[in-house]
Amino acid sequence: MAAIFSFKCASCDEIHEGSPSFSFRAPDPWLAQPEAVQEAGHLGSDVCRYEDEDGRQFFIRVVLEVPIHGVADPFLWGVWVSLSETSYERYVDTYDAPDTGDRYFGWFCNALPWYPDTLGMKTSVRPRANKQRPYIVLEASDHPLAVDFHQGISVQRAQEIAEAVMHGEA
Repeated sequence: MAAIFSFKCASCDEIHEGSPSFSFRAPDPWLAQPEAVQEAGHLGSDVCRYEDEDGRQFFIRVVLEVPIHGVADPFLWGVWVSLSETSYERYVDTYDAPDTGDRYFGWFCNALPWYPDTLGMKTSVRPRANKQRPYIVLEASDHPLAVDFHQGISVQRAQEIAEAVMHGEA
């Protein structure tokens, strides 16, 4: 049986319980847009769209689940991916009753702390039932995040990442 994640933080000396979970309020490309572009666009809790000099841009919020060895729940990152207009429209059209067999290609759109450049990593978006955010599968590569996603991380590594992110050291 897998354990529940908890650790005594080396930075603040407190006990933290439950697998780490961090999220981003918006895709990084949205945050880089001028105020006028943002005002003409839309940022919601699960979808984002705008038009810039490169054309129309579409994003959805997803979950990246990194397994922690020996722990029941994964390390969670609430991140954003960009989708094509066709995939975005399909996602929005099926939002209330997603087809869990759908797969959307997406580009990773947040720079995760702790990891080298994560922007633009290739993903496969997988919708889930019961109003759960979709999860993503990272394309296999030698990028440290892709390696962690596919191979899992140790409890010690999960603690190191969590401490660094919680205390702004990443």
